[in-house]
Order: sequence, then structure tokens, then C-alpha cells
Amino acid sequence: MDLTDVPDDAYDGGESPPDLDGLESPESLLTGGPIRERLLDVVVGLRTSTKVSTIAERADCDTETARDYLEWFDEMGMVHRHDGRPIRYERNDSYFQWRRIDHIRAEYSEQDIVDALAEAIERVEEYRTQFDAKHPDEVSLVDATQRLDMSTEAAWEALSEWETLERRAALLDAARRDDPVSGSNPRRIDA
Repeated sequence: MDLTDVPDDAYDGGESPPDLDGLESPESLLTGGPIRERLLDVVVGLRTSTKVSTIAERADCDTETARDYLEWFDEMGMVHRHDGRPIRYERNDSYFQWRRIDHIRAEYSEQDIVDALAEAIERVEEYRTQFDAKHPDEVSLVDATQRLDMSTEAAWEALSEWETLERRAALLDAARRDDPVSGSNPRRIDA
């Protein structure tokens, strides 16, 4: 069981890519819901520290409302506040990782978590053997395409999947260990 992956039959590669012009623009999707949800959507997408006015603009709300919600998000631990002029906010990745771990613990049994972790570790080991490396960051895409006789796209997809499996294994292992940081009741799993 793969708890955090897209099903294999979701895309088989033989279909044409979706018509992105037919989809609603991200800007239009952010303007219809409650301000808190729009701000949360913007916060989740923050990759760098960002000015309050920029966040407010992206969420289509006034700056003071954004400032109030961002202070609240900071108190909850969802964002980091960077003091200065201007004040900036950045997404707190640790908070969102904690949420994912807590969600895994709440949704899946201990055995499901252990089984999924074992499968992820097995697949990681297969990639380590295939690419003769400990981590995907150690693999040159150019070298992999030449040495393994793979297309650039196939090598990139394999390395991306390997990186995803590494992250999945880390999340599942944290859920398995039932790290008290998550706020859940500690229960050890023998794996």
C-alpha cells in the first residue's frame, strides 16, 4: 500500500497532456472563497520570506486583514515572521510536515504505516542499486542517461520518483516512531 502516492493508473503516459488553457486561472480560484482560506492558500505556496502587501495582493484582500491573519498564523506556528522593514512572512515547513505526519497517524493503522515504509525502503534500495548512488542528488542526469542508456526524461522521472520515495520514507518513519512532537499519544511500533 502506498499511502502518499498517485495511483499507477492515474496517468499511463500515453495520453495527451491536459488543455491548461481550458482550466481556471490560479488568480480566479483565489478570489471566491473566504479571506482566511485564500490567505492560507497563499501561505502554503510561499517559498521565501514575502512582504505582507504581496501576500495580501495574492490573496486579493487588504493589507491590514492579511496582517491580522498572518499574526494569527504565526502564533499557530504555520509561518515564520521576519521582523524588519517591511515585515515579511515565510511558510514554516516544519509545521506542515508535522501536519502530514499527524494525518498519516490518524488515517492509517500502525501495520499500514510499517508496510508502506517497508515498500518505500525497498523501492529506494532498487534506485540506489540502479544508479549506484546513496541519494538522487549524487546522480548526474547526463551521466545516468549515457551510462544506463535511458532517455533524459526517463532518467529525470526516475530520479524524481526516487527523491519522492526518500521523502515518503522519512515521513512514514516519523509516523512509525510516533515522535511526540506531533502532539499524538506516543505508541511505539516494532518494525
